[in-house]
Amino acid sequence: MFHFSNLVRSKSDPKIISTGPSSLTSADRLARGLGWFSIALGTLELLAPHRVTYALGMDGREGLVRAYGVRELLAGVLTLSVEKRAGLLSRVAGDGLDMATLLGELRPSNPRAGTVLAALVMVGGIALLDYTAAQDVAAQHDARRGRKRLYNDRSGFPKGIAAARGAALPRPARSTALS
Repeated sequence: MFHFSNLVRSKSDPKIISTGPSSLTSADRLARGLGWFSIALGTLELLAPHRVTYALGMDGREGLVRAYGVRELLAGVLTLSVEKRAGLLSRVAGDGLDMATLLGELRPSNPRAGTVLAALVMVGGIALLDYTAAQDVAAQHDARRGRKRLYNDRSGFPKGIAAARGAALPRPARSTALS
């Protein structure tokens, strides 16, 4: 990726030879992947709902699939933002809604019941990933995590309190011109 950066940098800037280690944790990477997956799935559901309804034997419910696509797009954008935990939790809620909808389609009269069952298993696995990522992101940004810094050995007076006494600048003399 740094090769592209070198193409747009001015000639006076130093060239980037290699990049350092990433600051993203595994939870950040998983959240990012789930966010992009959500955007891709939302785009598919929004632009080609008839393919989804045909695959699942849900003909005539294209409007519902489009609405789910919009939900997926919004959840994906929120997951890629700084509020990724809220995005991941909204994805978990959306997965629950998807599973409830798919359970309604898992009936013997549906010729695509096998596909619906496979979709249910897939949505369950993704819901587990979403929940795990949300927990990891929450733990990563927990204020109680990590080593606390203690400043109880500092007084704010590097030369001591005795040296600070009387060190303030003298007040300017008042002029007597006012009287």
